[in-house]
Amino acid sequence: MDSAGAMTPHWVFFVTAAALGAVLGSFLNVVIYRGPVLWKLVDGEKRGNLASPRSYCPSCRKPIRSLHLIPLAGYAMLGGKCADCSAPISLRYPLVEVAGAAAGIIALALFGLSLEGAGAFVFFLYLIALGAIDAETGYLPDVLTLSLMVLGVVANALDLFNAAPGAAILGAIVGYGAFRLVDMIFLRLRGIEGLGQGDAKLLGAIGAWFGWPVLPPVVFLAAIMALIGVGLAALRGAHIGRETPIPFGPALAAAGGAAMIAHGLNLPYFS
Repeated sequence: MDSAGAMTPHWVFFVTAAALGAVLGSFLNVVIYRGPVLWKLVDGEKRGNLASPRSYCPSCRKPIRSLHLIPLAGYAMLGGKCADCSAPISLRYPLVEVAGAAAGIIALALFGLSLEGAGAFVFFLYLIALGAIDAETGYLPDVLTLSLMVLGVVANALDLFNAAPGAAILGAIVGYGAFRLVDMIFLRLRGIEGLGQGDAKLLGAIGAWFGWPVLPPVVFLAAIMALIGVGLAALRGAHIGRETPIPFGPALAAAGGAAMIAHGLNLPYFS
């Protein structure tokens, strides 16, 4: 770090990382809301592309004022309701912005101001978007899972996460292949899908970032998280039956994020 950087208070970097993460989290909300229709994953009225139109209230279609677009602060100023029609604003919006801010802070804390830290930040942002989209729609978009997979191979070609390019490619193949095999067996035995292709591609993407050895602990952790989620849903009165669709993407995304944190902490199997 140069002398000017050395004079900058340590906390400034974290505040900047949090602010950037919150702003990008605000953009992720656009991706989460518009992406599934844009990519024809779900039916519905066209919501625009990722660049236009300007953000608007889904209920009254009025454009959101610039002041109210400030991440987190805008939601607080509005009291969680649209300024024009008083329709409630989904809690997902501030939660994604908080997650984005946390992603920036964690990436900086683990890897510092480095290319590795930037890669970790991008990885976290992808997982936030994927987990939220799967939770809301039951789909994991190819445009995100496959590009995340490619980025993992590129990151390791640059020697960022200790997996040789060959190991990264093998991780992608093993991750995808393992879940596709499980799904085919489950479909053969039970007559219904157990895991979707999106789950397989997301696991393949995680394998591309860390190599195949990280896959067993990631799958185990994701399974535990999914079971906890199902248990909490049952306690809230939700009916969980044999054919109840349970998105696995959020748990898998959370486990992938945990893998990145474990890698940053140099824990066994992850470093």
